[in-house]
Amino acid sequence: MSSRLLLLLSFGLGGVLSAQTPPEPLRPEDTPAQPANDPAVSAAEPAVPPGPPVASWTEAQVELHRRGFSCGSIDGVRGPQSAGAMMAFQRNEGLNPTGDLDPATRARLLLTAPPLTDHTFTTEEFARLEPVPATWLGKSQRPALPHATALELVAERYHASPNFLRRLNPDTNWDDLLPGAVIKVPAVPPFATTLKAARIHIRLAEHVLEVTTEEGRVILHCPVSIARDVEKRPVGELRVTVIAPNPDYTFDPAVFPESAEARELGRKLIIPPGPNNPVGLAWIGLDRPGYGLHGTPDPEKVGRTESHGCFRLANWDAVALLALVWVGLPVVVEP
Repeated sequence: MSSRLLLLLSFGLGGVLSAQTPPEPLRPEDTPAQPANDPAVSAAEPAVPPGPPVASWTEAQVELHRRGFSCGSIDGVRGPQSAGAMMAFQRNEGLNPTGDLDPATRARLLLTAPPLTDHTFTTEEFARLEPVPATWLGKSQRPALPHATALELVAERYHASPNFLRRLNPDTNWDDLLPGAVIKVPAVPPFATTLKAARIHIRLAEHVLEVTTEEGRVILHCPVSIARDVEKRPVGELRVTVIAPNPDYTFDPAVFPESAEARELGRKLIIPPGPNNPVGLAWIGLDRPGYGLHGTPDPEKVGRTESHGCFRLANWDAVALLALVWVGLPVVVEP
């Protein structure tokens, strides 16, 4: 047997997860205290010289993502998820939470870098692309489930809607790209912060997840899908018990009686890790059997469709959350 330690976790998708055991993250009490006047603690993130006010919803979405206020996929449109992210930012800044780009918000939401940048495709990126098998059996026979297309890869990396990327790059033939091809993308780096998480709030009615400090400041805001079955939606305080990056997923046919393939298989299958794994790039288990927070290969559906029972996030938000949580972190689920 390899040195890889398997974590066996049952969860709402009906599977069993296995992943390399990550090192236990630091808890707030393990981290040296910082003085109250430390800009890393007291100032709004990111602490960089201010630029001009955002001038459009595209710029607003990009800047919100940089600061940890995810609106789902960046698409340049003020939809419900963008309005929700804006309201969270406004509350953090002591502004009237209108969800709009009003003058007071424009004065506070300043660009920290140009909103767009270039992405140049590499030979290595194309070498990693693989079509995703249509069946559970086919998926289980692959060593990994990476991105299927160049468009999918950059859409996830830069938190963007595929259709938005098509609009940004009208002359790009996405089916005939070669190494060295250059496209425009939102300039969104991976989210990072020095602030320490004290709890997670999940508001079921709003399909929203927020990570806050002890003082109630929002560190991370993102859309979340919740259980389709109302009886599977836990309300109250849970706690994080397991933190697993890049997890496997065990397909259990007993949980998918509606699937003809599941009925024919009659056995469990290990689905390998990768962004197209059913639980995406992260699994955060909770202290109620069958419940956890995880990523998804379908970010466009987050907050718009419902899950089998767990809390589902876009992969980029699940990875950002992974870096913030610690074993024992309270997760407060509100109606």
